[in-house]
Amino acid sequence: MARNIPLLDASWLYVESKEAPMHVGSMAIFAVPEGETTQQAIGRIVQLLRNSVEFAPPFNYRLSSPRLLTLMPKWIEADKIDLDYHFRHSALPAPGGERELGTLISRLHSHPLDFRKPLWEMHLIEGLYGNRFALYTKMHHSLMDGVGGMRLMERIFGKSAKESMTLPAPWSVGTISRKKKSNEQQHFADQAREAWEAAKLSGQSLPAAGRALMDLMREAVKPTDPALATPFSGPKSIVNKRVGGARRLATQTYPLERIRAVAEAAKVSVNDIFLAICSSSIRRYLLERDALPSESLTAGLPVSVRPADDLDGGNAISFIIANLYTTESDPLTRLKEIRRSTQLAKANLQAMPKEAINNYTIMLMAPMMLQLVSGLGGLTRPIFNTVISNVPGPSRDLYFSGCRLEQFYPISLIPHGQALNITVVSYSGQFNVAFTGDHDALPSMQRLSVYTGEALEELEAALGVKWESKKAEPVATNKPAVKTATEKRPAAVKKPVARKPATAKVGAGKPVKAAED
Repeated sequence: MARNIPLLDASWLYVESKEAPMHVGSMAIFAVPEGETTQQAIGRIVQLLRNSVEFAPPFNYRLSSPRLLTLMPKWIEADKIDLDYHFRHSALPAPGGERELGTLISRLHSHPLDFRKPLWEMHLIEGLYGNRFALYTKMHHSLMDGVGGMRLMERIFGKSAKESMTLPAPWSVGTISRKKKSNEQQHFADQAREAWEAAKLSGQSLPAAGRALMDLMREAVKPTDPALATPFSGPKSIVNKRVGGARRLATQTYPLERIRAVAEAAKVSVNDIFLAICSSSIRRYLLERDALPSESLTAGLPVSVRPADDLDGGNAISFIIANLYTTESDPLTRLKEIRRSTQLAKANLQAMPKEAINNYTIMLMAPMMLQLVSGLGGLTRPIFNTVISNVPGPSRDLYFSGCRLEQFYPISLIPHGQALNITVVSYSGQFNVAFTGDHDALPSMQRLSVYTGEALEELEAALGVKWESKKAEPVATNKPAVKTATEKRPAAVKKPVARKPATAKVGAGKPVKAAED
């Protein structure tokens, strides 16, 4: 049965290009349990996955018209799916460390998905040191947003090693159960009636969405408060050029309690701290290249509007825009102003009726989508300079086929005009940050991840927060793929590098490295 693709989901299909593919991904690192070798575990898992030939939505969806020749594209269920194409088995070269893993996943993430097939791939990667392996998964953004991906993750992984041994392959779980799908097919008339009611409600909410957007436009033309960031108010910068096809990946992880301790001391939210250290990192990176604009950069912050009981795929997000205050040198002042900016943006969004938010999002993002479709992305002023996203994840350990999930990182998309995306996922007491960037626009991008750690140390020093890692309860039993920034911080915090070419030493935190040469 064909399924109409909602406009917000379809927009990610229409702006797809070879240089800017619109898929999102994840890197999951697993520890093999004691009593089993890595080769034994991988052999068992590969056999399980290759024998799993049942596909649930959205893993069995493909486009009805791969060339997008229709105004309103549809998903249809594929009759035959080539599992050898979608599930792939790879190995890292020796020594199987951070650099090798980052290089491989950067390259895998650079390749567009084939629109003639279901829009997903999963790669099992062996050869990672420490009796571990990785799963890299990518799926088109039209099928899944970040929160939807987290909820799917909690369905496909078990809450215990024992439970995970009974679960089918991830693509056999999906977002919609066969029972629910069967009921939907039986009650087509009810679906049509609900769609008509939703359309009427959407039409009634258009005025509220339009008024909210007009208020933003008036603020852009005649600003009344610098903290209220508006579309296209950010300057052009080196992160706002056209992108090429190759990607870079860098990651960093922190204990979530460490971030919370700083947030509590500053009387702000965890997300405010995250934005502040990202802003500091971007500011320092641009200063080193003598490329920091005189106007502050802005960030688009995705906001989930997905109901708590919604396990379906697709996109249920809106955006707010925040001022990053990259022109401010004092870390505490920058944090205070970022908080005020996000509070104003959230208040504007929350003032709208829930029914109006989807229409508001479509109208807000329409200029950006038009930029990309027309080929002007990266040539004109961006709607915002970068995307910074915070996706809440599971608070407890998860398992896959008896193997504990040690670390999980989101890998996002970068369209023309936005060569950098920063996304964090909280998982089992970890705060895992991933930087996805354009290979050519952002040389030595791993420095951004190092600088976030030093920015966190700077805030700790300014607020008098002393963090000591809990050695009694380590995050992982094996050596982690990414060295955490939890060790003793230095007594003296380095000041931000002055405006001159990059000569600063890279800090002690070592992110997963992408290929730099």
